[in-house]
Amino acid sequence: MKALLDTHVWLWLQTAPERLTGEARELVEDASNDLFLSAASAWEIAIKYALGKLPLPEPPDRYVPSRLALSGTTPLPLDQRHALHVAALPPHHRDPFDRLLVAQAQLEGLLLVTADKQFGAYEVRIVDVT
Repeated sequence: MKALLDTHVWLWLQTAPERLTGEARELVEDASNDLFLSAASAWEIAIKYALGKLPLPEPPDRYVPSRLALSGTTPLPLDQRHALHVAALPPHHRDPFDRLLVAQAQLEGLLLVTADKQFGAYEVRIVDVT
């Protein structure tokens, strides 16, 4: 199975994996599944770190790549197709990072792993971590 991890889910996987429950925990622990972290999430992490809203043990340019490798998560690049698809999405969610994740999940056929209930309003397969 191929799954796109929402930013908070990926961060929990690094620092508090016990927050993941049920199906989400099984999904991330199964080595046969392909886990992805969007470039949009890396961007969100970098912005929140720079604003002092996300403490990390090291700067994001070291933290994110090292933790991607440790967690077996593959970086998912953003391309114009993803960015432009956001215009076709209904306005259920105002967060631009989350809208990009929905666009990527739809276009790449990925399961979206999240605790954000607003994603349920979109045509995207979801695994709820709560």
